[in-house]
Amino acid sequence: MTAFRFAPSPTGHLHVGNARMALINWLAAKHMGGRFILRLDDTDTERSRDEYADAIRADLAWLGIDWAAEEKQSGRLASYEAAFEKLKAQGRVYPCFETPEELDYMRKRLRARGLPPIYTPPTDEKLRSYVDEGREAHWRFKLAAGEIAFDDLVRGPVRFQAENLSDPVVRRHDGTWLYMLPSAVDDADMGITHVIRGEDHVANTALQIQMFEALGAPVPAFAHLPLMTDIEGGGLSKRMGSLALKDLRADGIEPMALASYLAHLGTSDDIKAEAGMDALVAAFDFDHFSRATPKFDPAQLKRLNAQVLHATDFTAVADRLPDGVTAELWNAVRANLERVADTALWRDIRETDIDPVIDAEDAGFLAEAAGLLPGGPWDETTWGAWTGAVKAATGRKGKELFMPLRRALTGLDHGPELKAYLPLIGPERANKRLRGERG
Repeated sequence: MTAFRFAPSPTGHLHVGNARMALINWLAAKHMGGRFILRLDDTDTERSRDEYADAIRADLAWLGIDWAAEEKQSGRLASYEAAFEKLKAQGRVYPCFETPEELDYMRKRLRARGLPPIYTPPTDEKLRSYVDEGREAHWRFKLAAGEIAFDDLVRGPVRFQAENLSDPVVRRHDGTWLYMLPSAVDDADMGITHVIRGEDHVANTALQIQMFEALGAPVPAFAHLPLMTDIEGGGLSKRMGSLALKDLRADGIEPMALASYLAHLGTSDDIKAEAGMDALVAAFDFDHFSRATPKFDPAQLKRLNAQVLHATDFTAVADRLPDGVTAELWNAVRANLERVADTALWRDIRETDIDPVIDAEDAGFLAEAAGLLPGGPWDETTWGAWTGAVKAATGRKGKELFMPLRRALTGLDHGPELKAYLPLIGPERANKRLRGERG
């Protein structure tokens, strides 16, 4: 069975860039009939927080993502130790003793000579001098010479020469782990068959392929996607609160709108609101992803949010609507909403007294229109019958007919179709407002 994973660090709230990677992995897993695993990379004990882990779970669930299993790296330290000892026995990890300042000096010298800043292990003599000084060791994974090749599911064939890559540090001098080795051990132990992540990890993949091979584990298939930027091309960050899922949710973004947007962004598909997650799963295809940089456009997301609401039944939002919003009101105004909370405006216009907006030149026309208001009960045929009578009596038509009526009845020059909304205002309020009275 295929298996995919999403491996966030619980050091902050999820932003849309994280969410996109989680969603794409989940869609691929569902499309291929595989498993999706949530793995919390929480070995950074200073910055990892339980509240962030809880928030990640809540954000994913809100977006419609579920997982077959959850793992925590903090509970898998013994597995990393065993893998480390195995690689040490093979001579594939070795100790290093340079300080950060010495490493930086080494890189600068290589660059000055026009050479790639690749780490060179010390001579035996230098190594002994470091040991004699009592320096603490950090550990690097030794790359085997030769070509490292893989077929990326998005980028196509990828080739690296190991000689052009630095042996990566896998363990710090204090015994804590860097990302590379634990991630490979986790993927191997959890049977991960596909890894979808950002293109900033392409070189890491080359290094990890050799780790998989040294551990005797199958090498997963890889797909590297261009990183999403903001609309101006700047990078996204967990620390950009406006693009955190919790803030988008608080701002009234619907989960299906965000899922539709993130699933289609950066693909050849039309960006549109889908009816449900099943539609996104069915449409998933690695061949649809582009090499171009996807840009997150909040305005486009808001348009999709409106599309989702326009097609949403009252029963799906009833528990989230402001007090007093009925099914009749929802059905009358949903085609003009950007957020669920916007229904409060149209509830207030219906239920509370407002000052009508009437231009002086329209006062006589509106008074005449008030005199033509039909008796009750009112329904969706009332608006057409009434405006037809007003048109016949006054000779007005088009915008000159409808705009003064809308502004007097609602106080606004935009809004829902009045054939559905007028019956909710009712004869008494309508009559007062058309005559310029507060009502």
